[in-house]
Amino acid sequence: MSELNPTKTIDVRGMFCPEPVFRTKIEIERMTVGDILKITADDPASEEDITRWVNRMGHQLISLKKTGNDLEFTIKKVK
Repeated sequence: MSELNPTKTIDVRGMFCPEPVFRTKIEIERMTVGDILKITADDPASEEDITRWVNRMGHQLISLKKTGNDLEFTIKKVK
């Protein structure tokens, strides 16, 4: 799959549960259907928290990359 260009990018490194999920929620709510959000986090709990939130809300987790302590989520707003 080719790399999708995000509509918006946020950096929540240094923030801990539940702040990364709150920031993700706020940004997704501001976007329109089809937009892509890229999030960079370093809280290990974010992997499960953000993934679970995306699935529960019905959006699409396009990718999750791990580089050192950083987690990079790419999410597509579906509804």
